This record gives sequence, C-alpha cells and structure tokens, in this order.
Amino acid sequence: IKYKENIGKGTPIPDLPEVKRVKETQKHISSVLYKEDLGTGIPTPVTPEIERVKRNQEHISSVLYKEGLGTGIPTPVTPEMERAKRNQENISSVLYKEGLGIGTPVPVTPEMERVKRNQENFSSVLYKEDLGTGTPTPVTPEIERVKRNQENFSSVLYKEDLGTGTPTPVTPEIERVKRNQENFSSV
Repeated sequence: IKYKENIGKGTPIPDLPEVKRVKETQKHISSVLYKEDLGTGIPTPVTPEIERVKRNQEHISSVLYKEGLGTGIPTPVTPEMERAKRNQENISSVLYKEGLGIGTPVPVTPEMERVKRNQENFSSVLYKEDLGTGTPTPVTPEIERVKRNQENFSSVLYKEDLGTGTPTPVTPEIERVKRNQENFSSV
C-alpha cells in the first residue's frame, strides 16, 4: 500500500506491441469477456455420430448404467476363480493373520544383530541415549564463516541490524514496469 504514496505523474509511454498483445490475450482468456459478442448459434443436425456419442455417454453415466440390466448368465466356479478368491483373502488387511500357524524359529545371526543396532540408532527416542563425550574441534575461520552464514539465513535474525534504505527516484522505466505488473496481476 505504501509504495503508491507520493507517486509522481510520470511520463506516459505509448503501449508497446508486447503490451498490446498481452492485453488482447487477457481479453481472450477472461472468463467474463469471452461470452460478449457471442451472437446466435447455428443448430447442427443430429447425425449418427452424435447419436453414438449420446449413447456412449448414457453407458458411461454412473446413474444410468444399471438401468435395463436384465438377468445375468451364471458362470461355473473355475479353479482360476478359486485361486483368485484365495489370493484376495491373503491380500485382505483383516484376514491375513487368521490361521497363521506356528512359525519356524530363525537363529540370530551377526547380520540380524547389526540391523537391530542400526534400528536403535535410527530410533527418534533412543538415538541420544548413551551418547558419551564428544571430541572438541577447534573453531576455524571456515566454521566461523558458516556460523555467520547460518545467522544470515535465519528467519528470525535476518531483519536485525537492518539499517535504513536508500530511496530511489521514480523513473519512466519504473513506471512502465509497474504498469506491466498491473497488467499481469491475477487480480
């Protein structure tokens, strides 16, 4: 809001061809203006192709596809259908634990112990337990530079010690850019 305060008259610049093109495109894209100057339409005859499309739309419709269904022809239960039903039961999130039976114990191998230790390291609760003491590292100029950069990147600290800005005069180029921004504005 404040950037528009104390705006001068500026120098009018004629619409460039690119600006004219953008304005024309905005008129075409506009959801309000595209219906202006529409005129009356020319009715098209109902062709066999249009009838075919209408019938397809009725078949695709989620409401009409069950109308006039009639009776079905029962199919015998084939071994393939039984196999598919068993697979569906195995895939089911409810039935996959039913009739589980007894498992075969597996010996604990060194690889399994290594994986368990890694899982404990990845745990969000246990990764800080038994931390031990660290090895101090000297503060090098590189570490100091990285810390300063982190402070610059911080979303809290980047505005501290901001200082005052230098005002710039409103030039014809800035006026032109502002007008272009208004043309591109989604509002």
